[in-house]
Amino acid sequence: MSEKLKIKISIADRIYPLTVEPNQEEGLRSASKKIDVMMKQFEQNYAVRDKQDVLAMCALQFASQVEQKQIDKSTIQEETLIKLENLNELLGEYLRK
Repeated sequence: MSEKLKIKISIADRIYPLTVEPNQEEGLRSASKKIDVMMKQFEQNYAVRDKQDVLAMCALQFASQVEQKQIDKSTIQEETLIKLENLNELLGEYLRK
């Protein structure tokens, strides 16, 4: 069993101490950097200065990306299932001949 790491993550100029599994560290650090980049973009593009508003917009952006990926994945799975059913039908017809 691996030992947990104690790391510090910076988000919106605040430091958050976390205890994480070693395999989570890279993802958390990357996410922290992405949040800071997105915050800077929101602050520049929309002249928003309130950190809470900017963080809320970042949360909405990230959550909508996750939701959209799930919708896209579901659509792809449905399309794949239809194609497999059609292929199965064609094979069944071929084998009956």
